[in-house]
Amino acid sequence: MKAMFYNQAGGPEVLTYADVADPEPGPSDVVVDVAATSLNRLDVVQRNGWFQMPGFVYPHIAGMDIAGTVSAVGDAVGNVSVGDRVVVDPSLAGVADDSKLAGRGDLFGDLGIIGGTVDGGYAEKCLVPATHVYPVPDAMPIEHAATFPTCYLTAAHALFDVGGLTSGETVMIHAAGSGLSTAGIQLAKNAGATVLATAGTDEKCERALALGADHAFNNRTGDVAGFAREVTHGAGVNMVFDHVGTALFGPSLFGLGIHGRLVNCGNSSGDDATIPSLGYLFHSGIKIMGSDPYRPEEFGPVWETFCQGDFEVVIDSEFALADAAEAQDKMLASDFFGKIVLRP
Repeated sequence: MKAMFYNQAGGPEVLTYADVADPEPGPSDVVVDVAATSLNRLDVVQRNGWFQMPGFVYPHIAGMDIAGTVSAVGDAVGNVSVGDRVVVDPSLAGVADDSKLAGRGDLFGDLGIIGGTVDGGYAEKCLVPATHVYPVPDAMPIEHAATFPTCYLTAAHALFDVGGLTSGETVMIHAAGSGLSTAGIQLAKNAGATVLATAGTDEKCERALALGADHAFNNRTGDVAGFAREVTHGAGVNMVFDHVGTALFGPSLFGLGIHGRLVNCGNSSGDDATIPSLGYLFHSGIKIMGSDPYRPEEFGPVWETFCQGDFEVVIDSEFALADAAEAQDKMLASDFFGKIVLRP
C-alpha cells in the first residue's frame, strides 16, 4: 500500500510517500481501507520533533482521525464485517488482549494512539482493534466521519466530563477556527450553553457566529477578559475552554466569574503559563482543570449525538495523501477554519 511516513524529525522534507507492507489483522483486529483522514496539530508537532508522545517510534505514519471501509477481519471478530463503513476511535485504551495493538492502554502513562504512537491514517490501509470501530450511517459522507474522532471526543470530555458544563451557563472558547473549537462551539450550544468565541481574525469571528456562537471577539486586537465581562454584564463567564495555553492564559482567568472553571486541553501557543493574581484565584474560587484522556466508553455516546444531531461539518480543504506536506504547512500557518482532510 501507499503511505506517507517519516524516519526522523524535521520539516516537510522528511515526509516520504512510498510503498509499505499492508497491515495484517490479529484475532481481534480489522483492517480499514482509509477513505479519508483529517489532520490534527499533533501530526505536525511530532513530525517537527517539538513534542512526541510516550511510546512514539520511527518510522511513523500519522493520522488519528480515520474513516473508511473494512477490508479484512480477524478470526475472533464477530461485530464487524468486510464492507462495513466505519469511523475509528484512535485511543488504544480498552483493547482486547488478542489484538496486535493490545497493551497500550495506560491512560496516564504510555497511552497508545492510532496515528500518534502506532501507524495511522496517512496510508491506504490501517490496522484497528475491532472494538474501536463504529458504523457510519449510509447517508453520511465518509469524509464527514473523518472530522469527528479527536476533536469531538476531546471537546466533549473537556466540556462535560471534566468541566461539568450545563445548560444556561456561559463558556468562552478560544481559537474558534480550529477543528477542536468548531466542535466545542457546537457541542456547548447543543447542551444549552451561551458561547463566547475568540479567534485571531475578524473573518474567523464571523464564521464562529455563523456556526452558532452567540458572541465573537478578535483576541489579537482587544481585551479578552474585558469582552467576557462586557457580554456577561460584569459577572464573568462560568467556563473557559482553552487549548491555546500561554498566549491567553491570564486573560482567560480574569474573564472568569465567581467559581469559574478554566479547563485546559492543549498548549498550541506554548507550555508555560503564569497565574497573574493568586488573590483573584483564591478569593473568587477559580478552578484550573486539566482535561485528561477520554475513556473508551465515552466514544459511542458522543458519536451517537453527532450522528443524530444537527451538527455542521466544517471542512476547510481537502488534499491528496501525496500532498500531505502542503496540508501540514497550511495547518502550521493557521490558515484554515475547521478540518483539513487527506484522501489516500
